[in-house]
Amino acid sequence: MKKISFLLAIFCIAFQTATAQKVYTKEFSDKKLVKTAKKWVKGGEWRNGFTKADPDKSVNKTDFYTQYQKNKAQWDAAFQWLATHDLLTIEKGKHKIEGTNLTASVEDSENGPLEKRQSESHYHHIDLQYCVSGTEGFGIIEHSGSKPNSKYKPDVIHYDYNLKDAKFYNSRPDRFFLFFPGDWHIAKVKTKKATEKIRVIVIKLDYVE
Repeated sequence: MKKISFLLAIFCIAFQTATAQKVYTKEFSDKKLVKTAKKWVKGGEWRNGFTKADPDKSVNKTDFYTQYQKNKAQWDAAFQWLATHDLLTIEKGKHKIEGTNLTASVEDSENGPLEKRQSESHYHHIDLQYCVSGTEGFGIIEHSGSKPNSKYKPDVIHYDYNLKDAKFYNSRPDRFFLFFPGDWHIAKVKTKKATEKIRVIVIKLDYVE
């Protein structure tokens, strides 16, 4: 009888471990807030003229909503800049966004093998990443199976992670990605498309506590 009880306990622990919820982003317990955020994102109040792309399905809508409310001027300036520039022909390099401390980085780059790409997160900034040409591969890693493998500097930290738990997404010019501090991500991951060459716009916005 004791043996059966022991085996049952082991089974229960194993089952709980196997079915434990994986964590990929910041979680919000306020269901009303989550519902409001989803409606707000869909309504497009944030666009400020930017209609070329929608947030990818991986974007944390509640983080997006709450951060926009705390820092509206900066978000509006970023989206206005994206809406009013020809992103395919603008010169590569760093471009100051007028009236703000923001910089839009225009990068002509190429995806690379996953094993050569570092995972990362940022404590004080949000990555707005928009691939306007080609297809950029992104990975998002699970938290509980990851651990830092570097010191935090100056606003980036890297991780070792379980590959089997990572989620991968292919960007498209009609989608943009937002990586908040709770989104531990890998950029420029090889996609096996016909070409791995990409043009990416990156804007780092302030994360407001």
